[in-house]
Amino acid sequence: MGIVYKKYFHVKSGEKILVCQACKTHFATYDLLISREFHGQYGRAYLFSNVINVYTGETEDRSMRTGLHTVQDIHCAECSTVVGWKYLVAYEQSQRYKEGRFILERTLLHQQQV
Repeated sequence: MGIVYKKYFHVKSGEKILVCQACKTHFATYDLLISREFHGQYGRAYLFSNVINVYTGETEDRSMRTGLHTVQDIHCAECSTVVGWKYLVAYEQSQRYKEGRFILERTLLHQQQV
């Protein structure tokens, strides 16, 4: 697979970064957070506009609480833990705002204060 070059967030002192629970790789900041009102496989989850240091898995259709979606699991680029998924297609009109967005499972995240 080659060398993994991780990206890092440069934030002001006192701000928090969401990182991988297992290896502390940076994923997102709170200014990228869209909603805290989501549920994943392990409980509560967050919807983000963008995340870094992840790679995507196979594309698949999943039937979820809000209807059928085409998604890809997202894996931590450092330790390969599945940390959530990316919405590619939402088949219901009311759910289209999720397309291109990312879900991160809360239990797989850690808040790191800078």
